[in-house]
This record gives sequence, structure tokens and C-alpha cells, in this order.
Amino acid sequence: MTATDTAAQHRLGMVLVASSAGVFGLAGILTKSIDADPLTITSWRGLIGGLLMSAYVLWRRRGAGGESLHLGWQGWLLAVLGTISSITFIAAFKNTYVANVVVIYATVPFVVALFAWLIVGEMFRRQTAIAAAICLAGVAVMVWSGLGGGHGFGDGLALLMTCLFALYAALVRRFRDAPVVWAGAVSAFLGIIPAWFVADPLTVPPASIPPVITFGFTFALAVILWTEGARRIPAAEAGLLGTAEVPCGIFFAWLFLAELPPAASLIGGAIVLAAVFWHAWRDWANARNAAMPSRLIEKESQKA
Repeated sequence: MTATDTAAQHRLGMVLVASSAGVFGLAGILTKSIDADPLTITSWRGLIGGLLMSAYVLWRRRGAGGESLHLGWQGWLLAVLGTISSITFIAAFKNTYVANVVVIYATVPFVVALFAWLIVGEMFRRQTAIAAAICLAGVAVMVWSGLGGGHGFGDGLALLMTCLFALYAALVRRFRDAPVVWAGAVSAFLGIIPAWFVADPLTVPPASIPPVITFGFTFALAVILWTEGARRIPAAEAGLLGTAEVPCGIFFAWLFLAELPPAASLIGGAIVLAAVFWHAWRDWANARNAAMPSRLIEKESQKA
């Protein structure tokens, strides 16, 4: 691959990951636009999104490429954990502000680092510890304000969802041979099961059908965009671009729902966002500096 092709792939990766963050940011407004309980929403999102993700996995498997369809116990563990975190994710949106959920969820990289240290033995970096401590203070401000404003339960669900997804991400690092995207598709299908025992998914009001279909489509689209984009750019850069999901989610909630959280939530959110962006920027800058010598050598070799 020539330098021009590499640069083109890099630009494409940036666009795909940034687009994925924007699509992920629609989750809050779509959840609140659907007049149904969290299990029903999860079931329909899982059915539509799971079908689309399965088609993507099968498309990737054409020829000799793509993931294996054999989950094994590791893949099934990821699938079940993903289903539980998805249900909690949607329930959190139903019980608190969109801004609170997306900001608390933004702390995932730091919780992942903690679980990765406990499960995989990865070193917990100093800058990560500093950013995590700042985030903890910001989340404490948000949750404390929610207790007095009737949103404490939703904030608690957002915290639980964040921990569950962080555990999922840490296990992905531990189970390096597990078919992650296929496990995500199976996880989406598993989300259909609880609704049939507890709720009645067929009772979705006609007015909620378009956002339900859109939710399933955007769920699969965001996963596919992220998967394809992350293949083309460094992990640090993908992490930095992925943080765009937070301002996108808050902006969409304000634009479409006229939802503005209380001052305490905004203050706590600003603290968390400052820590997240600082950490992501440091990762990106460090990765760029580390890659600089190899780029210079490549340029010199091309001149020669």
C-alpha cells in the first residue's frame, strides 16, 4: 500500500469513527421518543439491530475473511453481559437526563482501565489515575444533585451500565480470540427474550414504530461504522474521536427534546468532560509523538 493509499484509509477511518460517535449520540433521544418500557425497546432494537449486524458479519466472512461464528463460553459470556448492559443503558435514559447518562458513560475508559488491571494485569497509568479521580468527583456532583431531584435511580442505572460495559470491554481484551462483533449480534438477539416474559413487545403504539425501527438501524450502523473505522486508525485516535458522542448526545437532547439538566449536573458534567478530553488528548499526542520517528524514516527511505 502506497503512502497516498495509507493517508486515504486514515482519513476514511477518522470519518467513520466520528460518524459512529454522532450516531451513538442519538440513543438518548430515540429512547425517550418511544412510548414503551425499556425491555420492549431493547427487544425491538435487538431484533432489528441484530439482523443488520448478522448481515454485516456474514458479509465480512465472504471468502476467507471475517470472524468465526463459534462463540464458545467466552463469546456467550460477552453476549449475555452485553444484553444486560443494553437493558440497563436504555432504562437509565428513561429515568434521568440524557446528559447525565452520556456523561457518566464517558467515564468508561477509566473503569475499563481498572478492570483491565484486575483481570488482565495491565498497568494503570498515572495520567489515567488522575483523570479517573477527577471524573469521580464530577460524577459525584451529578449523582448527588440527582438524589434531590428525583433522578437518583436513573443516575444509579447509568453508573451500573458503565461498570457493566467496562467489564465487557475488559473481557474483550482478555478473550482476544472471541468473535466480538458476532457476540454483539447474538447479544442483540438475546435482548428479545426478557421482554416476552415480562412485557408485551407487540403493544408498541403506532406512533412509536418509526423511532423503534430507527433505533435498531442506528444501533447496528454505529457498531459497523466504529468497527470499520477503528481498523484504519490508531486506538488512541479512535478513542479521542469517540468522545464526540458525549457533546452530540447532549446537543441532540437539547435540540429535539428541549432537555436542559440542572446546574449541578452541568457542573459535574463539565468536570467529567474536561478530564475525559484531557486524557484522550494526551493519549493521542503520545501516540503521535511515538510514531513520528518511524514516519521520518519512511520519508527518508522514499527520498532515497
